[in-house]
Amino acid sequence: MDRIILASASPRRKQLLEWAEIPFDVVPSDYEELIPDGMSISEIPVFLASQKAAMVRKQTAGNKIILAADTIVALDQQVLGKPQDRADAIRMLSLLSGNTHHVITGVAITNNKKEILFAETTRVRFHRLCLAEIEHYVDNYRPYDKAGAYAIQEWIGVTGIHSIDGDFYNVMGLPVSRVIQELKSF
Repeated sequence: MDRIILASASPRRKQLLEWAEIPFDVVPSDYEELIPDGMSISEIPVFLASQKAAMVRKQTAGNKIILAADTIVALDQQVLGKPQDRADAIRMLSLLSGNTHHVITGVAITNNKKEILFAETTRVRFHRLCLAEIEHYVDNYRPYDKAGAYAIQEWIGVTGIHSIDGDFYNVMGLPVSRVIQELKSF
């Protein structure tokens, strides 16, 4: 496989591509995540991924394949983005405690001739967490760069998640298996 460009600074996406042995270079997108009014929750991550890919495509010479992704956490009809601070992280995790939410990752794979857009959804159910557990996680893992204020591969995922239905790696930020299948067809 030719080298692709990962339009993301996410260390988790980088790690997942390394595990999959996909050769890539990192060119982070500095797209400001502006969402048009009236967009449905399921459309948001695909829209953001396509905007990130388009921005990097403009900066890239040649016809390289660009991979961009965006992950959101949705509880009922509320999007839980990256927490602004400790209090916001505690608020988000308190909302997720004892509930089932959806992690939706939008993916864009593009070059100068073709674009593939898709979303992968994983259902995640948390055990009921007490405030001390939530505070422990926030204070020790500082999940301020993570949608929904958590990372499934960290302590809270090991101790606090009851079950998942769908792609585990999607919750980490990239549905790698599907990405590989789409890259093969690209």
